[in-house]
Amino acid sequence: MGLIRFDTYRRNGLMKRYILVRVGQALIAIVVVSIIVFLLGRLTGDPVDLYAGAYATAEERALVRKELGLDRNLVVQYGIFMGNAVQGDFGMSVDTAKPAIDMFRERFPATLKLAGAAILVSLAMSVPIGVYSAKRRGGFFDFMARMMAVLGQSIPIFLMGILLIWLFTVTLGWLPVAAGQTGLKELILPAFSLGWGISAGIMRLTRSSMLDVLDTDYIKLARIKGVSEFKVTWKHAFKNAALPVITYAALIFVVILGGTVVVEQVFGWPGVGRMVVQAVVSRDFPVVQTVVIMLCSLFIFTNLIVDLLYGYLNPKIRYVR
Repeated sequence: MGLIRFDTYRRNGLMKRYILVRVGQALIAIVVVSIIVFLLGRLTGDPVDLYAGAYATAEERALVRKELGLDRNLVVQYGIFMGNAVQGDFGMSVDTAKPAIDMFRERFPATLKLAGAAILVSLAMSVPIGVYSAKRRGGFFDFMARMMAVLGQSIPIFLMGILLIWLFTVTLGWLPVAAGQTGLKELILPAFSLGWGISAGIMRLTRSSMLDVLDTDYIKLARIKGVSEFKVTWKHAFKNAALPVITYAALIFVVILGGTVVVEQVFGWPGVGRMVVQAVVSRDFPVVQTVVIMLCSLFIFTNLIVDLLYGYLNPKIRYVR
């Protein structure tokens, strides 16, 4: 009993240490991102030029500089910036004079909707193809599936979007372009354009995971017992091969949240990506800083959750320093 209790305490201690290390790494990553974003905002020009205007007098510029806290050294400015950011204050937009965080909140649901639809389209295409490609390894279907994966990774997203618009909107007239709308019909083309590009990686991962599982002894035993091939494939094999696929899909979902810029520009989708492009063109740096920090924090937080789940499910990971 004493040995069991000691081993339990030891495992709990390792898990606590693992959690503290991963949380510490996540916080350090967020701080590093904030420093980079803060410095880039200063390196691209004097922010006073944006707020005071081109025709401001020297007195007006000095007053604006003092109100913004730009008359202090960079360390103090960064401390003020982080103190406000922790409270949800990322500054005011230069163009709209609205809080930058409010603009992000208004546009983020549209980007989330597009990314969610894209990952669903990608899974719907890549998972069945990857599974049956593994079952028909070396055959014609497997060859065509791998060719499809190569095309998915080779065709740029913007080119795919233009081709879809030309075919389904201009030529056939079946589907509209988003043009600022977020309805279901307007969602189909941008979601497919974005999902096509990421489906190649998911398909390859599904195929390789299924190949590893299909060669195991318990799959051979299930077939010997007379279990139907459909149950062997989807109930026994895919159930065990799905873990890396789900993990990859969760991480790639966060990645495409920040990678919808091109698709939103091509289809006129009113999301965060389109907003940040407009902010870069107009040098609206508070908006750019807000979008970059929020999306990077979301990515870091998702990685943290995945790491903690892996550490909980696989005790061997806790021993890795």
